[in-house]
Amino acid sequence: MNHPSPLLPPVPPNMPQVKPNAFIRWIARSALRLRGWKVVGTLPDVPKVVMIIAPHSSNWDGYWGMAVKLALGLDVRVLGKASLFWWPLGPLLLKLGVIPLDRSSPQGTVEQAVAVIRRSEKMWYAITPEGTRKKVTHWKAGFLKIARMADVPILAAYFHYPDKTIGFGPLFHATGNDAADMASIREYYRPWIGKTRGTV
Repeated sequence: MNHPSPLLPPVPPNMPQVKPNAFIRWIARSALRLRGWKVVGTLPDVPKVVMIIAPHSSNWDGYWGMAVKLALGLDVRVLGKASLFWWPLGPLLLKLGVIPLDRSSPQGTVEQAVAVIRRSEKMWYAITPEGTRKKVTHWKAGFLKIARMADVPILAAYFHYPDKTIGFGPLFHATGNDAADMASIREYYRPWIGKTRGTV
């Protein structure tokens, strides 16, 4: 098992990883350390998850999330609009783990995500259940449907800006009762505060 840094949790063998780049990881770890951020929790030793991230209240979330991704060498994937994949942005997005989403496809976003997860040997698929940086009262249930249809667990990851923490929480398993599952997950996120707001 790899222990990349005292700032970071141990990296389990089944977590999907990119090709090691010591310099990039050093830059990312340095950025986190110099700004006082820490990463807590246990990374699950599973090859596939739907990773939800909240609260998502600021563009800074993407910056610090990318720093953690690079510091860990985590190969995490997200869906992006196919129209963004023009030269030279397209190759960069692919390298960063963005998968083109075909909005004209008869398959919806959920079905496309499920198909990508199913055909991958290892894949951590990330999504923000709030769907916006603004405060919302209802989370989108797409992540529950994706996890259930792809038969993978849900990994809860969070930002907590008051003490500059990015955390990895427990694995949840979709039961088919979306209302009960959502209530349980929302309750877990209750303590965490983003840059401008919490989740409740």
